[in-house]
Amino acid sequence: MHVVRTLQLEEGMITALPVKTKDGQFVADAGVSLTHHLIAQINSCGIPSIEIQDDEPAAAEVPETAKAPEAAEAPNIPKGNAQNPTYSQRIKSSAGFQRFQFEYTKAIDDLAKGLAPVISQSGAFDKDMLCEIAFPLIDGVKSSIEMFDMLHNMRSVDDSIYAHSMNVGLISGIFGKWLKLPREEIQLLVLAGLLHDVGKAKIPPEVLNKPGKYTDEEFALVKSHPKLSYDLLSAYPDDFLDPRVKLAALQHHERLDGSGYPQGLQGNDIDDFAMMIAVADVYDAMTAARSYRAPLCPFQVIAAFEKEGLQKYHPKYILKFLEKIANAYQKNRILLNDGRAGDIIFLNKQLSRPIVQLSDGSCVDLSRTPNLSIQSLL
Repeated sequence: MHVVRTLQLEEGMITALPVKTKDGQFVADAGVSLTHHLIAQINSCGIPSIEIQDDEPAAAEVPETAKAPEAAEAPNIPKGNAQNPTYSQRIKSSAGFQRFQFEYTKAIDDLAKGLAPVISQSGAFDKDMLCEIAFPLIDGVKSSIEMFDMLHNMRSVDDSIYAHSMNVGLISGIFGKWLKLPREEIQLLVLAGLLHDVGKAKIPPEVLNKPGKYTDEEFALVKSHPKLSYDLLSAYPDDFLDPRVKLAALQHHERLDGSGYPQGLQGNDIDDFAMMIAVADVYDAMTAARSYRAPLCPFQVIAAFEKEGLQKYHPKYILKFLEKIANAYQKNRILLNDGRAGDIIFLNKQLSRPIVQLSDGSCVDLSRTPNLSIQSLL
């Protein structure tokens, strides 16, 4: 075991002891492999150094119950190699990704510092600076879908409050462009995304990041975060912080059919900003890795929305969002859940189930083959 300064931490290093703030707040357990997100979180917490294992242990066997269902059902997923890299490998090896990764990690650190006055309730914060953190990332990509590709490949189970908030802000900015909102509205929407989960910082990390099932008391505490966020933001007058940003924090878990929380609102009682942030929030959550599953690919997310979510979100928002995602990945090479590869050649009305041309030239209409589905991008 040896001590490493935070600024010298590298991905893949293994923590030798639990990582805690000077106030004793838990950040990471011992034996955790560092990711860029976790390093940024350690830095943002003001931790000057941590203890690192001298030698990396062999990879632990993953318990069967913790493996993602996709991995258990399709062991023949191509892993990719130098001659035939996967979609993810091609993105990660690009100069654009390396540049985005550096800027994104710094932006998360800046976001944590920018939100500190809100969380500590110590006074005004620089809302313009928060937008200035996000917009270079939005404007720096060549296309909207490049942003999603970048975010999909920045994933880790250790996503912090700030990484998720940054993602929702960036996704909301792209979403606002798709909806052709004025630049001023997009800026507000991005700000709403960056601030929507600020109340989670008031929940103990050991509860918020608990890998197992929540107790009833823990679940109630986690579900209190919209109200906690709203209370923090309500300290600022409406002429400083737009009321729609505050309502987005309070209502982003409300659902059109009344099944959401904390107030069980329905229909037009939910603010438009909150409905847009809700879509971005759920999309980011579903495409992130979890301890119990691998990250879902875009078509799996679309399928989940089509199965359970269309009645929960405003049609003019959810349909536009899913249509743009599906169209962006049209003609992409994909892997089916039976191990066969192919190319998307036509989108059906059910966006998650397009027509796919297989490697042998034959075509499969997924809308007519319910036992088949898209499992990943290749």
